[in-house]
Amino acid sequence: MLRFLTSGESHGPGLTAILEGMPAGLSLSADDLALDLARRQTSYGAGGRMKIEQDAARLLGGVMAGQTTGAPIALFIENKDYAKWRARAIEPMTTPRPGHADLTGALKYGYRDLRLALERASARETAARVAVGAVCKALLAQFGVRVGSYVTAIGGVHADPARLAGLSYPQRFELAEGNDLRCPDLPAVELMRQRVWDTMQARDTVGGLFEVVSLGLPPGLGSHVHWDRRLSGRLLGAVGSIHAIKGVEIGPAFENAERWGTEVHDEIFLEGEREGNSGELGETGSGRLVRRTNRAGGLEGGITTGEPLVLRVAMKPISTTLNPLRSVDLATGQPDATTYERSDFNAVPRAGVVAEAMVAFVLADALLEKLGGDSLDEMRPRFAALRQARLADLPMDNTPWRF
Repeated sequence: MLRFLTSGESHGPGLTAILEGMPAGLSLSADDLALDLARRQTSYGAGGRMKIEQDAARLLGGVMAGQTTGAPIALFIENKDYAKWRARAIEPMTTPRPGHADLTGALKYGYRDLRLALERASARETAARVAVGAVCKALLAQFGVRVGSYVTAIGGVHADPARLAGLSYPQRFELAEGNDLRCPDLPAVELMRQRVWDTMQARDTVGGLFEVVSLGLPPGLGSHVHWDRRLSGRLLGAVGSIHAIKGVEIGPAFENAERWGTEVHDEIFLEGEREGNSGELGETGSGRLVRRTNRAGGLEGGITTGEPLVLRVAMKPISTTLNPLRSVDLATGQPDATTYERSDFNAVPRAGVVAEAMVAFVLADALLEKLGGDSLDEMRPRFAALRQARLADLPMDNTPWRF
């Protein structure tokens, strides 16, 4: 239902994105995109580029009189750094940097200068993704769906799981936005900050972990009937496509892999059912099916359960390091050391915002797939009529049958 394309280079005139499939009638302005674009630029340990750019997206099409029209939405973000590059003779780049797309890009496209790979492979492209994601968040918000993120580890310094467990997801989001490492465990923030400082002094880079959580999702988004319609695969692919992301799990997937099945799966109860008395309802029994755990991370069979959707994401240290790495000059065939290109020391907090954008895009697409409709006015009554996890919404024939 939804698709988007981005275009542009790291030091070119700017970034362009086209988002197709957004329904008509959504109130939208550049201000709706500004907050997430600013959040993407904020991080302790961010590189010098963030001091140059002040990203703002211009809406060039698909929005008239402050509302989406149903036509493709065109977005443009200017690269202020382009002013320093447009009249400059570009030195040839012939020594590929380990961890980047320099060598693989040249192998793929036959480039005779490695900068052609660098310019497009740069994480600068994620600014366009964040702008697209902000539009998708605006759509999701119309249906009470919220997407947020927070950092749980940087460079081996972890937030305390017990302290996190004592916070609701909205509390985690709020606390994370209060510091430039975007971690809700405030005692851990200073330890993380020291780790980033040490990394900067060592002229190195650091990676980490973060979580992306979606709240308010209805059950029934996604599908089990085709591999490419499973929401699990779509989310893993979307988040895994982000620069430097090397691992994504749904819920505590790797921890679950070490447990018994009876310890992992989320048992189903009737709301109000008394603990230890299966089938016996208390006074608050409503026929609603509930779960007391969420080890599945909000997905079963590639379909949303209605519980919070939780993704845990691993980001490797940024590949560009001040300390040179060994490589080979492809022009001379001789051993060489890499040349530093301006980059971050720590990009984990910023990556969480990009991941929010990709998750919002996938969820908006799944919602449109479920509801259909060319306008918000068509979607709203269909959303209100969605089946909920209640016995009354799930009539069973309870009679034998044959294939």
